[in-house]
Amino acid sequence: MHRPAAVYIVADMTNDVQDNYAGVFDGGLGFGSKPALILVDFVQAYFDKNCDLYAGVEQVLVNAIALRDAARSAGILIIYTNVAYAPTLIDGGRFAQKVAPLANFVTGHPMGAWPEGLTPAENELVISKQYPSAFFGTSLASTLTANGHDSLIIAGLTTSGCVRATCVDCCSHGFIPVVARQSVGDRHEGPHEASLFDMQAKYGEVVADAQVMEYLRNLESDV
Repeated sequence: MHRPAAVYIVADMTNDVQDNYAGVFDGGLGFGSKPALILVDFVQAYFDKNCDLYAGVEQVLVNAIALRDAARSAGILIIYTNVAYAPTLIDGGRFAQKVAPLANFVTGHPMGAWPEGLTPAENELVISKQYPSAFFGTSLASTLTANGHDSLIIAGLTTSGCVRATCVDCCSHGFIPVVARQSVGDRHEGPHEASLFDMQAKYGEVVADAQVMEYLRNLESDV
């Protein structure tokens, strides 16, 4: 199992914090041997400046599209998630009660559409969810298990929300989470960086996109 180098360069994290974690939260999981790629909640709401959920993450989308294209070349399973609610938000539970702008994700709302360049292909899987984790209340874990996947490359929005929740549940379900660092984003650098630090320390591997691309190219050459 190939183990990627740990990424601990985190803004606003003092040396004291990193020293405190050293020797306790510095283990590694590697990449795994049969990954899938998941693109978490790349929908129009995060790219429309008139939307309450706008996050200023346009470059993250560009990076994720490049990662998706590399995954297509490698021939691995590609999964997209979106959030889709009934008109009354009855299926949004406490999450929709807590976060009012989730009303943008009522089924059919334009803010829930795919952004330009990220439309799923016919042979790619779309999973609609109602809560932060792509695993909660969905068929994701069963799909990965049935197809023999041992790891999940994670790209998406937002780092401190649905990406982190997906990473934690990925680990909890027995898969290796590999978070593509430049293909995840948030509306503010502080929660973004803190979440990357936390995911690397406790749940998975936070890896530069260039290293993920190299891994995918090696998979492609093995086919």
